[in-house]
Amino acid sequence: MRTVFDPSDFSAGRFYRLLTATIVPRPIAWVSTMSADGIANVAPYSFFTVTSTSPPVVQFTSVGRKDSLRNIEETGEFVVNVASVPLMDQVNASSAPFAHDIDEFAAVGLEAEASERVRPPRVAQSPASIECTLHRVIEVGDSFVVMGDVVTVTVRPEVLADDDAPDFALLAPASRLGRIEWGLTPAVRNIARPTT
Repeated sequence: MRTVFDPSDFSAGRFYRLLTATIVPRPIAWVSTMSADGIANVAPYSFFTVTSTSPPVVQFTSVGRKDSLRNIEETGEFVVNVASVPLMDQVNASSAPFAHDIDEFAAVGLEAEASERVRPPRVAQSPASIECTLHRVIEVGDSFVVMGDVVTVTVRPEVLADDDAPDFALLAPASRLGRIEWGLTPAVRNIARPTT
């Protein structure tokens, strides 16, 4: 016997809480943008994944129209920074509803660092960043799926493994769970893919 939850029987907020407590853990896109006026913004989005690998495209979803989305639509650029466990408090602080004219890097005590290929800065303390140009925005219900063409990825040398990809334990990504819960970097088990 299971408890059945029909979306039509619940408010959008109640069903949001159910979905986000069920679809766990969720990686965090810590998105940095810059307004057309040059004001830096950084905010976390826990609906985040890879869209395509060839060409490389990543996506995050903004529930509602927020500063990050407006900045991306204005400038066509953004950076996804890895939200690592040591930075969890600052990641959480950057989710506050700051006014549009506030530099959120300064507001939450982050160092902004020049990106390689796009105008918005990356988070200097983040172990890795994905620089993007806008591919497209798709409106879905009350949300906006933001897809970005990956123009470069930068990784701090100390988190790279011998195969030149990030070592998961050293990257130490945080994740979002339900309610106000956050996930710490979990234990890893290696399982080879089947050949047939």
